[in-house]
Amino acid sequence: MTPDPVDDATLALLLEVAGTPKPGNVDRHRDLGDLRFEAFLGGAVGAREGLELAAGGEVGIGDAFERGVEGMAARSGTNTQFGCLLLLVPLVRATVAGDGFDDGLSLAVVDRVTRETTVEDAVAFYRAFEHVDVAVGDPPADVDDLDVRRGSDASPALRERGATLRDVMALSADPNDTAISDDSDDSDRVPDRNAQEWVEGFPRTFRAAEWIRSDEGPLTDRAARAFLGLLAAEPDTLVAANHDPETAHETSERAAALLGGERSTREPIDADAVHDADLDAAEELATAFVDEGINPGTTADLTCAALYVALRRGAEVAP
Repeated sequence: MTPDPVDDATLALLLEVAGTPKPGNVDRHRDLGDLRFEAFLGGAVGAREGLELAAGGEVGIGDAFERGVEGMAARSGTNTQFGCLLLLVPLVRATVAGDGFDDGLSLAVVDRVTRETTVEDAVAFYRAFEHVDVAVGDPPADVDDLDVRRGSDASPALRERGATLRDVMALSADPNDTAISDDSDDSDRVPDRNAQEWVEGFPRTFRAAEWIRSDEGPLTDRAARAFLGLLAAEPDTLVAANHDPETAHETSERAAALLGGERSTREPIDADAVHDADLDAAEELATAFVDEGINPGTTADLTCAALYVALRRGAEVAP
């Protein structure tokens, strides 16, 4: 029997936080201040109703996402998996909307699902920010009225502009759209990786899912190695938002060092390098990142989404 997509999405949320070490993130061995491991377990349970709505198809993706965030926040008491749900909801919808290929999870179907989002999906997405605090950067100056921190107050602007949820994601996906001064160098700006997935068709998610699927050992270890591969491949959005782009790039370089020596963050990461990642050395890096307040949370979101795709494509918890 093919597993239910909502079950797989819930399991992906649980496996992501249970994977260790994921340097700088909560895992089963580490809490971050008041953000505790068990809060993520509660968040996964609380998000289930939103995931069920995504699978059911009776409501839009935006409403399903908002319901998932609301339930997550109610059960965990904080923001545990906002970014994970932003990726999981369209993936679950694509699973049930597909034409049978890979249980619906083809890149083409996922891309179609995001392109079919509406203005009302965007309005619901903005409402979700009223349930939790989310670390976000400032929007481009010419779209200040679409700052997600406005929540429902942004609804008139969204409707006036006719901005769909995918349109909103496109604003964050391209760092060149961000307003900067004439004398600034934007070459090191870090885009929103989750938004990029929406706009580009989830390439990072599917690539990391194959890393996980083709790896060996417990799924929690595979998730930890995939996390390192994703972080090594590209700077993390949350690190850039909480620190600066330079710190985000340095963080990726430190992760890359665990994949077999020095490599450029622009160099593609292959599956063999990920599978050979040194998790013992990653424990030391995890301690260092926590001490330095470095939290690659967007990379954790991508890892969760990759776990979902890997589960749909045959990865199993049982040996």
